[in-house]
Amino acid sequence: MWTFAMYLVAAVGEFGGCFAFWAWLRLGKHPLWIVPGMFSLALFAWVLTRVDTDLAGRAYAAYGGIYILSSLLWMWLVEGSRPDRWDALGALVCLVGASIILFGPRVACGEGS
Repeated sequence: MWTFAMYLVAAVGEFGGCFAFWAWLRLGKHPLWIVPGMFSLALFAWVLTRVDTDLAGRAYAAYGGIYILSSLLWMWLVEGSRPDRWDALGALVCLVGASIILFGPRVACGEGS
C-alpha cells in the first residue's frame, strides 16, 4: 500500500510540473509558471526513488500503470472530460501489468529471470 501511495505522490508531482510547462507554452501563461513546475518535477523524481525496489527500471515500469491511471484522473478532474469505458479498461490492464512487474516473485537481482 505504501508503494501505491508513493506512486500517487510521484504522479501529482509529475503532473504538476508538466502542466506548468503546458500552461506556459500552450495556454500562454507567464514563463514564471515553470519555477514551481521545476520544483514539482524534482519532487516527482525524488519520490520515485523512495519506491521499494532494487532497480530503477522496474520502479519506472511499474509507475507507468499509475501514470496512465493518473492521466485519466487528471483529464477528468482538471480538464473536465470524463474517461470512457475504453479508458477505464485500458487503465485496469495497465495496473494489472504494473502490479505484476512490481510484486511478481523473482530471484535475486542479476541471477536471471
